[in-house]
Amino acid sequence: MPVAEKNPQLVRGLSTAAATSANIIDMVGVGPFITLPLIVTAMGGPQAMLGWILGAVLSLCDGCVWSELGTAYPEAGGSYAYLKHIYGKNGAGKVFAFLYAWQLLLSAPLSIASGCIGFAQYVSWFAPSASRPIASGHLFHAPIIFSGQTLIAMSACAIALVALYRPVAHVGRIARVTGVVVVATLVAVILVGFTHFSPSLAFSFPAGAFHLDAAFFYGLGAGLLVSAYDYWGYYNACFLGAEVEKPEKTIPRAVLGSIVIVGTLYVLMNISVLGVLPWQSMMALTHDAAARQYTMAAFVQMAFGSHSWAHTAASIVVVLIATASLASVFGLLLGYSRIPFAAAQDGNFPAIFGRVHPRFHIPAISLFTLGGIAMLLCLLRLQEVIASLVIIRIVFQFLMQGIAVMAPKHRAERRKQGRFRMPLYPLPALVALGGFVFILFSRQNFASELKLAGIVAVSGLLVYFVRSRVAARS
Repeated sequence: MPVAEKNPQLVRGLSTAAATSANIIDMVGVGPFITLPLIVTAMGGPQAMLGWILGAVLSLCDGCVWSELGTAYPEAGGSYAYLKHIYGKNGAGKVFAFLYAWQLLLSAPLSIASGCIGFAQYVSWFAPSASRPIASGHLFHAPIIFSGQTLIAMSACAIALVALYRPVAHVGRIARVTGVVVVATLVAVILVGFTHFSPSLAFSFPAGAFHLDAAFFYGLGAGLLVSAYDYWGYYNACFLGAEVEKPEKTIPRAVLGSIVIVGTLYVLMNISVLGVLPWQSMMALTHDAAARQYTMAAFVQMAFGSHSWAHTAASIVVVLIATASLASVFGLLLGYSRIPFAAAQDGNFPAIFGRVHPRFHIPAISLFTLGGIAMLLCLLRLQEVIASLVIIRIVFQFLMQGIAVMAPKHRAERRKQGRFRMPLYPLPALVALGGFVFILFSRQNFASELKLAGIVAVSGLLVYFVRSRVAARS
């Protein structure tokens, strides 16, 4: 075991392969396997593949923003450090950075809990009775359900915490192995689809599928929101900026490489599944949450329907997807735990979050705090808040970063040697900003969802100024 130190610090122990794997397992959780019917319904047919393609383009453009900021400020916390440096350490930047860390206390555990619940839902394929509620109720109008699935979800979070409670070099090895499993899962689904592929099913576009009217752009916005949610995670290595080896090379390779790998697999998966499972049948799954969570199982059973081992093949895919979900919980906890740590190290969060484990050199308090909150949130039905979470993240993270990368202070910073510089600057940043704004304003419930972002901002500002006033008096 590593020797304990009196003043432990984070260490750079993540290679490019480990950082890329950390991104991939964060991106590919249970999301793409459950949300495929939602994108097909939003787009109105197999043109849903356009949502995946445009989602990849948006991610690549935004990935250029992350890569440039990540190499300029390779510190723990990613976005926290970027906002602080560019908007001013003692001015607006300190406030923006605090607000980002503040909203993360809600959005990060919810994201982690959604991965845990996805894992539990797929495991329930083998224990259907686990989904039966044992107790239920409401907390502040949010439905709370306690069932066997809840215990399975909490167990998933506990397993991820145990796996992360070790030196970051060991964590990197786990990330590489789980990354291979996640990619293998996508490849397995793609191979099943293309070995039973019907072009007439995959490309049976309905009449007027590409008619550029209001309905098309509304559907595109809804589809982009879902695909953006499924792609997110390509920036996980940026949160680990203080722990990656040679960040000037590792971060851009991990960010852009993971987008290319996952984007290619997503598009191929969409086409292969639509070539076996008719899009009309997939749209019917949208209104049945229980059936939608086993979309891939239904797809495999249809592909091997004439064989006696079709159910066994479906069960194998269920195990692979459950493993991918567990890997995503691991990746989410790994990256997000560094943000409260960075804020505490900066004096912008309670100091306890900034403690480093004396032997493992990891932010253990921050890690277990987020994990504990996520375990409690496994009691909620998170489907109702995913859209709101996306809106909050766009407002407090992606838009602020996209603007920051074009700020005069950063333009001076990017001229330094050894930094990643996005090609055609600032065009990728402008495209990313335009895409996120389009997603925001194409939402029917945009105004009500924006209220949640407003509540988070107001409450964060109150906490920030009260805390500042108390600190000034002491």
